[in-house]
Amino acid sequence: MADLDPDELRAEILGRWERAATGWGKHAERMRQFGMPVSAWMIDEAHLQPGQRVLELAAGPGDTGFLAAELIRPGGVLLSTDAADAMLRVARARAAEMGIENAEFRRMELEWLDLDAASVDVVLCKWGLMFSIDPEAALREARRVLRPGGRIALAAWDGPQVNPWATIPTRALIELGYTEPPDPDAPGMFIFAAPGRLRELLEAAGFVDVLVESVDTSRAFTGVAEYLAEFHDTSSVFAEVYDALSEKQREAVGRKMAELSDGFVGPDGSVTLPGRSLVAAADA
Repeated sequence: MADLDPDELRAEILGRWERAATGWGKHAERMRQFGMPVSAWMIDEAHLQPGQRVLELAAGPGDTGFLAAELIRPGGVLLSTDAADAMLRVARARAAEMGIENAEFRRMELEWLDLDAASVDVVLCKWGLMFSIDPEAALREARRVLRPGGRIALAAWDGPQVNPWATIPTRALIELGYTEPPDPDAPGMFIFAAPGRLRELLEAAGFVDVLVESVDTSRAFTGVAEYLAEFHDTSSVFAEVYDALSEKQREAVGRKMAELSDGFVGPDGSVTLPGRSLVAAADA
């Protein structure tokens, strides 16, 4: 993927999220619970007020934005955006189920926001910036559309060593020789894990009073089988490799995941895997 030109790379990443959207919709409630500690931090640091206009970027199923939508009533509007049409369909359906009426939905790329300058009060972006081809451009765009004194709150994953929930399935594929290690320089989950990187990006885009912290979360499964099945549904990268394997090879993946998860298994066979997200907030 790293050999592709930027447009091809962007299309490849977008295609993967289009394919993963069904799984994210299927597991939306579990993913909401998993991400709630991070969403709660972002909402607290966004300093929301009734009547504000909030832009959520790379919204996926929309959870963080939906929390904001409740707090900006009356008079406030949530603009929920994603580059993947399939993700927007998931978010629209979930908003309808939740009775959220002050949300608008629009397809939008992180690096090119089809909005006027100084037209929103708050920008939210949970676990989306890491997949931008040009994160510096994306943050400059976020800064452009924020009103003076506006606020941004975002999240990106800390390093792989503190996020075994995300690394064990891919490690299993790699250690069994079924796939190659990911390119560490390509857009991906851990691209901003280096100390100071998020602060550096935000300050370079013109944000001030930058706050960067970390939030712990965890993922719990009844067992390794449920872990594998849910990861397959929500990670198209994993699914593409796994689906091409023989039944015998798939069984080997399950056994390897069980081996790698051993330290996180409870007496009843349940699996609880830790995670840690970086979170940041700043003023425009």
